[in-house]
Amino acid sequence: MVTFQVSDMTCGHCASAIFRAVASVDKDARVDIRIQQKLVRIDSSAAAAELAEAIRDAGYTPQEVRQEPAQPTVQRASAGCGCGCGCGPGKAAENESSRGLLASGSCCAS
Repeated sequence: MVTFQVSDMTCGHCASAIFRAVASVDKDARVDIRIQQKLVRIDSSAAAAELAEAIRDAGYTPQEVRQEPAQPTVQRASAGCGCGCGCGPGKAAENESSRGLLASGSCCAS
């Protein structure tokens, strides 16, 4: 997948011309064109340079957008009973016993 910023793409006519340019290189390419964001995303077996050249030949100025791979977000509960409130194991037992709760491992149990 390659993404191009095409600043001079302003309308549906532009999008059609870019689509045709990409199809001339790879007729099986999947093309997602976002006119408002001026983005063209292409899923193709063709090289990015070849796709960019075809778009330039159609009269536009593609700039490849390098995207960093998404990093998974890990949320860590603070040391505690596992409920995520950060009460700590001693506090969880205290809270549960004071509320007459069975030891469920969470002070937030109701």
